Amino acid sequence: MRKKSILISIILIIVSLDQITKAYVTERFCYGESFPVLYNIFHITYVTNTGTAFSMFSGYSGLLLIFSICAALGIAVYLFFDKFKKTSGDAIPLSFILGGAVGNLTDRIFRGAVVDFLDLRVWPIFNIADSFITIGMTIIIVEIIIRESNLKKIKK
Repeated sequence: MRKKSILISIILIIVSLDQITKAYVTERFCYGESFPVLYNIFHITYVTNTGTAFSMFSGYSGLLLIFSICAALGIAVYLFFDKFKKTSGDAIPLSFILGGAVGNLTDRIFRGAVVDFLDLRVWPIFNIADSFITIGMTIIIVEIIIRESNLKKIKK
């Protein structure tokens, strides 16, 4: 039970950070406005995205909404039902991904598009939810690579 409480707390913190920062940007900035925090390195730029990462699948907002709901539910079921065997390292990165997915899903439901504002100038503009999804996926990929490497060493 304690582990589930920690995971729920992580998810709620991520969703809260994501939604608070998006609310700040939408209230303080005009659409398209860009504020240089570190000139030509890091800006706060208010844009929206009806697609997925890098604006792929823009114009498919209904389909993306359904997919987002299914993905979030799938991760939640896997994460919180003991029936599924998980490695000890899966839970936190999956909670990062779920928190990010719920943050962006909240935007899709209530705003019709995802608010993006973190602008590194050389990369597509993104948000806090995107960051946690990326961090969670990176951790899982690294864990898989390490596991596979260890399995190969054991087999030799």
